[in-house]
Amino acid sequence: MTAGPRSRELYRRAVELMPAGVNSPVRAFRSVGGEPFFVASASGCRVTDVDGRTYLDYVCSWGPLILGHAHPAVVEAVRRAAAKGLSYGAPCPEEVELAGLLTGAVGFLEMVRFVSSGTEAVMSAVRLARGATGRDTVVKFSGCYHGHADHLLVSAGSGLATFGTPSSAGVPEAFARHTLVLPLDDEAALERAFAERGGEIAAVLVEGVPANAGLLVQRPEFMRRIRELCTAHGALLILDEVITGFRLGPGGAAERYGIEPDLATYGKVIGGGMPVGAYGGRRELMERLAPLGPVYQAGTLSGNPVAMAAGIATLRELLAGDGAAYRTLDERASRLADGLRAVLDARGLDWTVVREGSILWLLAAGGGAPRRYEAIPEEAAGRYARLHRELLGRGVSLAPSAYEVMFVSTAHDEAAIDETVEAFGAALDAAGFSGR
Repeated sequence: MTAGPRSRELYRRAVELMPAGVNSPVRAFRSVGGEPFFVASASGCRVTDVDGRTYLDYVCSWGPLILGHAHPAVVEAVRRAAAKGLSYGAPCPEEVELAGLLTGAVGFLEMVRFVSSGTEAVMSAVRLARGATGRDTVVKFSGCYHGHADHLLVSAGSGLATFGTPSSAGVPEAFARHTLVLPLDDEAALERAFAERGGEIAAVLVEGVPANAGLLVQRPEFMRRIRELCTAHGALLILDEVITGFRLGPGGAAERYGIEPDLATYGKVIGGGMPVGAYGGRRELMERLAPLGPVYQAGTLSGNPVAMAAGIATLRELLAGDGAAYRTLDERASRLADGLRAVLDARGLDWTVVREGSILWLLAAGGGAPRRYEAIPEEAAGRYARLHRELLGRGVSLAPSAYEVMFVSTAHDEAAIDETVEAFGAALDAAGFSGR
């Protein structure tokens, strides 16, 4: 499907004013072909572009919109907050309330600090870990994306995976030298790294569920081994829950795996669609931050009242009713995953649908669900691009990258899920995909 005339006009103007016409690389549609559509409005589980075309949306702003677009409670909270002022540069009651919701829902969080993005949250947590341990080296895993801070753009996922570039230009070698990259799902490599350099390692940083280079669900045993080795060697475990925090449930991936990190980072859902991030952990670690301790971090817009209000409204909805929202999310996501698998089976295609809670990933290849980025077949991206175009023409918007995931919201009702499954079958047929 080609973008409509108004979107094309806007895109031509945009490329003159912004690199590739976008403010985040994957939005440019380079990996799936064609040009991006420009959104005019959104409501519930649908977005409408400037040409009046409406799409079922599984991007959901890349995860934050767990209640769907323009949820009435969130919109009203933002409206009320904005009417009182957009930003104060001073403490406000809302940041205290949201901090209380976070620490009340996540057992190991004793204190939190708010920032304005997931990148800021991870960057700050790493600085805190280095300051607390007096060590420089950080371990991360190939394919995991932790934002665009220099020292973390080494063998990263997200847009880097989409465009096939393992690391970003502009990152000094001296920065990268302090980042040790290991393969996922490999206890032996992890144990060797600690045996050889355990005294240098400040922290191990891992996504709760790697979700920016495919959905790479890890074995609980692997995640628990990370925890054990960090404890044994005096390193800190930083769990990046920017995507999984409050998406997989109040306890996020930490609860699913039965592990307790030293520090955790949050974003996406806790902002309810506004730019919010947070990091937190034990009191004795968090009290090393300025002005109480020597680790400096600050942000003019951190904890601003409008963003805090959106987060409060979102978490209140999620935490109400004894987990009813999460049961709904799980049921809808399961219905979608089962429906997609049934369509693939009917056509003799051995493609893979991976689901973890309300996060799904379609891998246009067989062989089961990979646990490492390197195990994703290269040919899957080309198939996905063809399917993406056909689905868009049938009113279903997936992420414009074969390596990004699908997000289900509470606004995706059964009718929307069934509509998606029907469009999926038609798109496969139109693209000429059949295993029979």
